Amino acid sequence: MSGNPQRGGRGRGGGAPRGRGASPVGGRGSPAGGRGSPAGGRGSPAGGRGGGAAAPRISPAVSTASSGMGYGAGRGGGPSGFAQGQPPRGEGPPGGGGRGGGGGGYPRGGGGGRGGGPPQVFEGNRPATTDARLATIEQAVSGFKRLPVRNEMPLRPGFGTLGRPLALRANFFAVKVSKKAIYDYDVTISPTAQVRTDRKARIFQILERNPLYAPYVGHIAHDRSQRLISAQRLPQPLSIELQYIEEGEDAPQENALVFTVEFKLVRELDVGQLDQYMNASLDHMDSDIQPLLSAMNLILQQHASNTGIRVGRNRYFFRGSTQPLVLSLGVEAWRGFFMSVRPLYKQLVVNVNVCMTAFYTPGNLADAMLEFQRQSSGGMPSSFADRLKVATTHLGYIRKRPIFQVSRQTARQISFDCPELGGKVTVEDYFKRKYGKTLRHAHDLPCVNLGTRQKPNFVPAELCEIFPGQAYRGKLSPNETAAMIKYACNPPHVNAAAIRDQGLVDLGLRADGAHGVLDGFGITVESNMTVIPARVLPPPSVTYGQGSPNVRDGGWNILNVKFSKGGNMTNWAVLLVQDGGRSEFTGVNDQALMLFLQTFANKCRSSGMTVPNVPSKIMQTPPLPRVTQDPGRKNALDKIEQTLRQNFDGKPKPSFVLVLLSGVDNFIYPGIKRLGDVIMGIHTVHMLLNKARGDGQKQDQYFSNVALKVNMKLGGINHLLDANSSSWLKKMKTMLVGIDVTHPGFASAKGTPSIAAVVASVDDNFAQFPASLRPQKADWNKEAKEMVEGLAEMMLERLDAYQKANKRLPDRIIIFRDGVSDGQYKMVNEEELPRIRDAFRRISPNKPYTPKLTIVVCGKRHHARFNPTKDKEMTKNGNTYPGTVQDKGLTDIYHFDYYLQAHQGLQGHVRPTHYFVAYDDFHFDADTLQQGTHTTSYLYARATKAVSLVPPAYYADLACERARFYLNTLLNLSDERSSRGSTRLSEDEERERVYQEAMRLWGNGLHPNLRNSMFYI
Repeated sequence: MSGNPQRGGRGRGGGAPRGRGASPVGGRGSPAGGRGSPAGGRGSPAGGRGGGAAAPRISPAVSTASSGMGYGAGRGGGPSGFAQGQPPRGEGPPGGGGRGGGGGGYPRGGGGGRGGGPPQVFEGNRPATTDARLATIEQAVSGFKRLPVRNEMPLRPGFGTLGRPLALRANFFAVKVSKKAIYDYDVTISPTAQVRTDRKARIFQILERNPLYAPYVGHIAHDRSQRLISAQRLPQPLSIELQYIEEGEDAPQENALVFTVEFKLVRELDVGQLDQYMNASLDHMDSDIQPLLSAMNLILQQHASNTGIRVGRNRYFFRGSTQPLVLSLGVEAWRGFFMSVRPLYKQLVVNVNVCMTAFYTPGNLADAMLEFQRQSSGGMPSSFADRLKVATTHLGYIRKRPIFQVSRQTARQISFDCPELGGKVTVEDYFKRKYGKTLRHAHDLPCVNLGTRQKPNFVPAELCEIFPGQAYRGKLSPNETAAMIKYACNPPHVNAAAIRDQGLVDLGLRADGAHGVLDGFGITVESNMTVIPARVLPPPSVTYGQGSPNVRDGGWNILNVKFSKGGNMTNWAVLLVQDGGRSEFTGVNDQALMLFLQTFANKCRSSGMTVPNVPSKIMQTPPLPRVTQDPGRKNALDKIEQTLRQNFDGKPKPSFVLVLLSGVDNFIYPGIKRLGDVIMGIHTVHMLLNKARGDGQKQDQYFSNVALKVNMKLGGINHLLDANSSSWLKKMKTMLVGIDVTHPGFASAKGTPSIAAVVASVDDNFAQFPASLRPQKADWNKEAKEMVEGLAEMMLERLDAYQKANKRLPDRIIIFRDGVSDGQYKMVNEEELPRIRDAFRRISPNKPYTPKLTIVVCGKRHHARFNPTKDKEMTKNGNTYPGTVQDKGLTDIYHFDYYLQAHQGLQGHVRPTHYFVAYDDFHFDADTLQQGTHTTSYLYARATKAVSLVPPAYYADLACERARFYLNTLLNLSDERSSRGSTRLSEDEERERVYQEAMRLWGNGLHPNLRNSMFYI
């Protein structure tokens, strides 16, 4: 009944669901607390790029020059987490992030990061013999030349030859498959109205006891939902009726639901078709092998699905073999393993990698709430509990339910009409009289609503258990992210040993282990990593206006050099944000401030910029209200805007405003960026005074990093490539383009749009990359949401900017497209290529404009990792050297792609970037494009190192992240705002309301004053 706490009982096939539970909530039942910093204000999901604005995105490639403010954002959904050894990239705190290793270790061996022993060659005592299957790969690829050259999804033109050759071990394991046919079935469960996703999984467990199904269990794999793969043909028709049994019970309840499960043969899959495809047979190049690959994934993942906890599509965590790391109140990090099947030349393989995800700490919900009250000022955040599932047992069986909302009232304060008990009763009285439960916290802890807004079900927190194995889908705070990164950063050989010794066992892939389903399908998995050839490309030389530093190990020192082109700071201003921090200056007349600004000006001057002795204006805000009185910092931002308007409305705008903040704030920094970029049209550069007011060398390094950004914002050029390294770009008039899209995450208001960015070079030195930005409705079709809707208009803007700067259009355009998954390469050609060509038509309506065009998709969301096989081929932290390129044996069988690690991996196991050529009518050869991508990675203006992602794509990513700040209040809801929401609007109406609010915040987008600049750098 509406308003009632949970109640049991229902008729067969109808009534209120009885709940499905899990095994009894046990283990780790201690209070969720007593650890770490308060859990408020968590940042974005670290797995993937989506969601919040609080977690710093620390780039191992930009450590010496990451002068951003550390407000990163992830990219997409998924629980907080990332692949082992690779923190997410992006802006880090000014002055760069720390270096460091892991700790923690593995139950079956391993060690920490720094302090866990020196890095070493993984399996250094075993010969590294390149896979025999690759002996014929060059001959096979040379056969592609018999076909006409095609522009869309071009075939591999050959293999690269430049660089020093070497052999690497990669985290891929050969899969040997029986040639017998396998059978693909569609599964339907009825009545559909009673079938929830979690109930489906339970039905498959119950099926295994059924005498009609049990004989086939040893050679069946399924997705616990609607697809089943069998090594034997099942009888047809096959329909099984079963009674639903709650988890934790041995027999069905009286009036238990009855389900009918039907299995219908869809197709017989010929495994031999995989071999034909993997042999690089041109006759089978266009074969649709996806049904076979997805079937193989189901089969190989069956053991892990049965014994572990699956997060997302391919990540598995095993509670018995992980040692959780406490991140903060109620949140802990688990190590697990990623696995996925892939076809390579002449070999099916399974890719296995160490990964990491945040989980809720199990225990009693009331105990967790008390810990939040004890260790933080605001109690348990609503944003924490709103995503949590709890188990209750007061009904006599385990029942799992998600928390809809934490009430503001206690069990003693909430009352409702209950005819069963004679009228109006409180929740406290109800549980006492109905279930004999005497509550300990009826007066001091809130109830939780396990129902809906319209039909609430209030249950006391002390009767709820946070059950184990729930991935945490909230935001991670900077402290939590830093702890997770440290925990994840193990040397490569430690991760490789963990995969071999623990991962293959936990996943059920070891040849000497018990396989069950694998045996039933006649499948075995090799226990040795594949060995593949690679090369280390030579680095370019970089030049400055004065001096040419020596490039070594992917980086260089800028001591005593001047920018290639210095910007003009003749009219700059300073804003002191008076937020009560310890590092603040006392005011505009503080002599320490004068010395600070003079030192910074001297650094900019010595770097080659034009700088007056003092800024033209120094301002300070009034004292800002404290966070406790102004949690979303709206009042603080109003005061900051008033200060800026008082000084600049109707007056000449400064070249930039140097904003001095005493510390990180998740709302003030984004709010000031929106003020400058959208409202007032003024460049803003921030410094954190708790870092910038360091002594000597630390301050000098910090100022150098900020100077790199200031110069680029003002139209300068920091450094260039030498003539030989840039010749591949300068042989014809070329425009480099980067494209990216960022999406709202779990912490965002539903209806918040995605944001697309297109950046493009406007000069022959490929230094300045102005940007175009567009919000677009977040398409809830996951396959389509990554495509850029306004691409034609944004490309038109970029072509127009190039034409104005050069008095002509480019003859060639090379696009680096970030953020597209493996299965969407064709969608780039189908959806985005026509829009790009539309821009070509519109920029030159009276004369055909047909520049040469190449589109390269860049991907870092993969799990390929390389391990050196010799000491001399290993950096001091155990990684491969910058410039490592791999294009043979681990790449696509037919198409033009390669892995490139241009950067120096500073911590953990370095991750290469995967480049896939989706379109190319210029017809690049392998060496030119690979070495060109490598040398271009040294052009990133905000660093003195090569970066992990080619700069045009990196800049597009930064532009997306900057644009997220304009919608910060929607993308990263404060706890106060997240608990609001209209009770009068439907879900669709609420999404539209949020979208309209986003459009109001966006306004006219980027201010015209900044549209020709790198405002986002």
